[in-house]
Amino acid sequence: MNASDQPEPADAQADAQADAQADAQADAQADAQADAVVVEADFGRLMGERDEMRALAQQVQADFENFRKQSLKRETAVIERATEGLVEALLPVLDSFELCVGQLGNDTDPPVRKGVELVYAELLSVLEKAGLERIDALGHPFDPNEHEAVMSEAGNDGDDGPVVSDIMRTGYRLKGRVVRPAMVKVAG
Repeated sequence: MNASDQPEPADAQADAQADAQADAQADAQADAQADAVVVEADFGRLMGERDEMRALAQQVQADFENFRKQSLKRETAVIERATEGLVEALLPVLDSFELCVGQLGNDTDPPVRKGVELVYAELLSVLEKAGLERIDALGHPFDPNEHEAVMSEAGNDGDDGPVVSDIMRTGYRLKGRVVRPAMVKVAG
C-alpha cells in the first residue's frame, strides 16, 4: 500500500464526524417529521373535539332559550288566568255599582252621588286597564257569541235578522275574549 492510499487519521476523523452529524440531522429531520405528523393528528383531533363542543354549546344555548321562552309563556298564562278570575269575580260588583248609579236620583245628596260615581268610575278604569271592555250591543245584530237573548219582541219587516233592542245586563270582553255575554232583548 501506498502512503497516499491510506487515509489520514485527521481526515478520517473529520469524515466520521461529518457522517455522524449528517446521521444526527437525518434523525432530527425524521423525528421532526414524525412529530409534525403527530402534531397534525393531534391538531385534527382537537379541531374535531372543538367543533363537537361548539355544537354542544350551541344546542345547550338553544335549549335554554326555548326553556326561557316557554317559562315566560307559562308565567304569562298563569298571570292572565289569575287576572281573568279576579275580573270575573268583580263583574257583579261592577253591576251593583252600575245599578246604584242608575238609581241615584236628583234628591240624593250631591256629595254622596259624586262619591259613588267616582268609586264606580275608578273601578271601571282599573278593570279597563286590565283589558276589560264593554260589549256594545244596543242596535247591533244579534250575535250568539256575544249576546244572550232572554226576551224577544216583534221586529220591523225587512230586517236582516234579529237586532238587539234592549240590554238587561252589560256584557264584557277581557283582552278580546268574551267573559260574560250581554243579556239582551231582541227584536225581529
